[in-house]
Amino acid sequence: MSVTLHIDGHSVEAPVGATIFDCAEIIGVHVPTSCHKQGKCRECLVEVVEGRELLADPTQEELHLSGHFRLSCRAKITAGEGELRCHTMRRGRIRVLERLAALPGQPADDRFDPAVRRDGERILLDGTNIATTTGPIFGLAIDLGTTTVVVNLVDLDTGKITATTSFENPQRFGGSNVMARIAYDCDHPGRLLQRTLLGYLGHAIESLPCDNKSIYEIVVAGNTTMRDLFFGLNVHSVGQSPFRSLTEYELLEGKRETTALSVTAKSLRLPIHPAGRVYSLPLIACHVGADTAACLLAIGLARQEKLVAMMDIGTNTELVVGNKDRILAASCPAGPAFEGNGIDAGMPALDGAIERVHIADDGSLQLGIIGPPPPEVPPEGPQGICGSGLVDILSELRRTGRMTHTGRFTNHEPFLALDAAGLVRFNELDASLLAQAKGANVAGIRIVMKHYGIEMSDLHQFYLAGGFAHHLDLDAARRIGMVPNLGDDKLIQIGNAAIEGATIALRSVRARREIERLCRGIKHIELETDPEFFDLFVQGCLFEPV
Repeated sequence: MSVTLHIDGHSVEAPVGATIFDCAEIIGVHVPTSCHKQGKCRECLVEVVEGRELLADPTQEELHLSGHFRLSCRAKITAGEGELRCHTMRRGRIRVLERLAALPGQPADDRFDPAVRRDGERILLDGTNIATTTGPIFGLAIDLGTTTVVVNLVDLDTGKITATTSFENPQRFGGSNVMARIAYDCDHPGRLLQRTLLGYLGHAIESLPCDNKSIYEIVVAGNTTMRDLFFGLNVHSVGQSPFRSLTEYELLEGKRETTALSVTAKSLRLPIHPAGRVYSLPLIACHVGADTAACLLAIGLARQEKLVAMMDIGTNTELVVGNKDRILAASCPAGPAFEGNGIDAGMPALDGAIERVHIADDGSLQLGIIGPPPPEVPPEGPQGICGSGLVDILSELRRTGRMTHTGRFTNHEPFLALDAAGLVRFNELDASLLAQAKGANVAGIRIVMKHYGIEMSDLHQFYLAGGFAHHLDLDAARRIGMVPNLGDDKLIQIGNAAIEGATIALRSVRARREIERLCRGIKHIELETDPEFFDLFVQGCLFEPV
């Protein structure tokens, strides 16, 4: 009798009494840890997707975890036989975009006046001497996503990005969306979500190709919840109407001039230079956070004469419409369905994920699967479906008449199998979850446009931000109403604008002041208070062009 452990694409026979961590070490799978298997750092998270009955009951150190999550150093193999499948929060390669796509007719932001400068051998932060060295000086730009964290290492002598890394946000054990994480943080003392994320970020910093003590500043972008959790702020008010951060209340009360934050890296125990600083971009309002502010920096909205819209599609989709003279913003509670959460075979854009789907005339499926670059061996068959693949499936089912505009299969089959074994499936419940996510976005677009008093044709450009939006097939997305039915000349995919905006802010103090000033003048639209919201949401759930 034996148990076969499958972890991050590797397999090993697991002896009774061994922990998942022990077995991972044997086959060379790296599991983050700071306490060396003592159960104290709570960083060695794994999500067990099959064979949970083969493990001993959770220990005292694991009682903060919910769902299928375990600490690998505490989870012991018990007597039995079968397959145990799990993965760490650092699976494979998360596909990210390192640079923003060129924007039509808009020059690149070439401002370079970083807060950290060199004066001979002296290193100055805002003009104050904090170190003496002849070595390189670096900064980090970070996009704290609900699902993925992306980090740019920037040379502050030249402004060039020298490395990019990313990892799955380990806070997923507290829930897949911001409201779940707010509830978790309020119910569990000890700032567990913050501690876990900072631990993972510390490991990521230590893996960068530089002496981490030569990093002198970090600029952070993230939605309101992610940002405030990162800084250790109480997020209870973000989860209660009117969904405002404590910093937003303080701004309204005149206690601060901006919702931007600035603390020492030492206070967060991040492994950079001890005199280094961590700065966060400002919030806009409610759930429209610092990641949206970063996107606005990236598209240069403060200098835009023509009317544009920007939509950052994600767990919480943000929408902004306007120009330098007037800007409206809204948050669309889309949920994590298009990021794979709650979908039967959903997964992030990792190796093995289906990213492209085409149904041929004979009904056969042609799949595009994310895989490692040569000369590595590609995965054997699909492991799941990522966001762009889900959009393709919906579009192809509609194009071929296999699904109605309400999301019902016309052939009455219980699911569509996408692999030979029938393990990777797409069903009507998946379609329903995706419809609800899409419906919130469509309602948001229509309500904001109504409040602005314009039609879609009045827009000069409609920017689609984010890694997910970048990998969409626009024809497929338009067919199901995922994005507005605009031409390719107006519908522009700009990639991860949040990390680009954070990088611009790291390079330029002037850019930070510009975005702080811009955010104070943006009007926030509360979608749920609009009398047409429910009707527009229901209409938006239909799989038809907008």
